[in-house]
Amino acid sequence: MKTGLNIVILTGSGISAESGIPTFRASDGTWHNHKVEDVASPEGFSRNPSLVHEFYNARRQHLLSGDVEPNAAHDALARLEREHDGDVVLITQNVDDLHERAGSTSVLHMHGELLKIRCNTCGTVFPTDQPTTIESVCDACAGVGSLRPDIVWFGEMPFHMDVIEQALSKADLFASIGTSGVVYPAAGFYQIAAAGGAETIEINLEATGSRFDETFVGRASETVPEWVDLTLS
Repeated sequence: MKTGLNIVILTGSGISAESGIPTFRASDGTWHNHKVEDVASPEGFSRNPSLVHEFYNARRQHLLSGDVEPNAAHDALARLEREHDGDVVLITQNVDDLHERAGSTSVLHMHGELLKIRCNTCGTVFPTDQPTTIESVCDACAGVGSLRPDIVWFGEMPFHMDVIEQALSKADLFASIGTSGVVYPAAGFYQIAAAGGAETIEINLEATGSRFDETFVGRASETVPEWVDLTLS
C-alpha cells in the first residue's frame, strides 16, 4: 500500500461479539431481554429511570467482570494505528472500551461510552466504573437524580459527527468492520468516503450488499488481522 494514506475505520457490534458482548438487538425489538424503547430512549428514562440505571449497571458490570477482553481484531487495529505512517481514525458504534484496552489511543465513540455518565442538569461527563441510581449525586453541581448513562439513545444525535464527516471526506481508505451498515448516520459513511475518492472495504460475517470496492467475509478475529497485514505490507 502507498505510504501516508488517510485511513478511516468504522467498527460495529460484530467486532466485539467474539469478546463476549452480545450484538445490538434481536429481530423482535428487544435489547438484552428488554424492550428497546424502555432502556434506550429519553422517554424510557423519564418513565422508569431506575430500570435504565439497573440495565446499564448490569452491562457495565459485565464489561468489567474479567470475562470480556479484546480479541485479535481489536489488537490488529491498534497495531495498524501504531505502525501505519499515515493518519488512522477509528470510529466505533460500540459503547465498550475494548479498542482502548487493545491499545488504540484516539477512538471516536459515536454512540457514547458505557464507562461514562452525564449530568442532565449541568452537562458534565464523568468516568465511572460504579453502579448509578436515581439517588446518585453529580460531583459537579451536586444535583440529585440528574445522572444518566453517557449513551446515545434513539432520537438523540450521535457524538463527534463534525469530526467524523471531516475525516471521511479526507479518507484515502475507508473500512467498515462488523456492522450491517443499514442504520443512519453510520450507513451514510460509505457514501461520504466514496464520494471523496476513497477506496472502500467491508469486513463482516456476511456481505451486506453495499457497493464496497472489496469485501472480506468471515469472523472479525480472523479477517481483520489478515486485512491489517495486507494494509501494512
